[in-house]
Amino acid sequence: MSNDPLILALPSKGRLMERASEMFESAGLPVRKTGHERGYRGEITGRQGVEIAFLSASEITQQLNLGRVHAGITGEDLIRESGREGVTRIELLRPLGFGGADVVVAVPECWLDVSRVGDIEEVAAIFFREHGRRLRVATKYMNLTRRFFSVKGVTGYRIVESLGATEGTVAAGTAEIIVDITSTGTTLKANHLKVLDDGVILKSQAMLAKSKTASWSKENKDVMEQIVLCLEAGG
Repeated sequence: MSNDPLILALPSKGRLMERASEMFESAGLPVRKTGHERGYRGEITGRQGVEIAFLSASEITQQLNLGRVHAGITGEDLIRESGREGVTRIELLRPLGFGGADVVVAVPECWLDVSRVGDIEEVAAIFFREHGRRLRVATKYMNLTRRFFSVKGVTGYRIVESLGATEGTVAAGTAEIIVDITSTGTTLKANHLKVLDDGVILKSQAMLAKSKTASWSKENKDVMEQIVLCLEAGG
């Protein structure tokens, strides 16, 4: 019999943390921190065999991929991005109905003749003739972008990895197009960008997911099944 606990990773801050805590509370699985109040470990009150790890959403995705945590709550966008060619080491268990946002393709509002993703290829050809280089697409979602543009038949671009505020790269002159995540579109509009009519790559939300690479004992599997059942019953 294994004594290793199920390690469940939950968001450590922000609205995702608040909503995840509320969901677990409603399901009869109250989460509390152990040790220092600013620490990063916790437990589910009254539930044996579970250790909570409080991490950022991006860290949760990374740790799930590496198999260092058994399960966790993170954004679907991060999970989809983590898998090259659409293959991921993470299994989606349950959409949670919060943390909603869209990964979108956005171009300058002044590109009046560009309304769909397919229009980019024509613009790219003109841009290359005039400037001698490909259109630059700024994004943190390199895998999602490549897969989406491949399906759409867009080839005349190169990716510029965005390390900061992606929506500001067009105004800064470091990119012509962006692929970014947005919940309201307000920031895009403030930067004079528009989402293409068919430019929604992914409608993301928070997901309960489990690692395919973690070491799963029978006890871990049983505990995870109980947690999923409680969350489903709690709505």
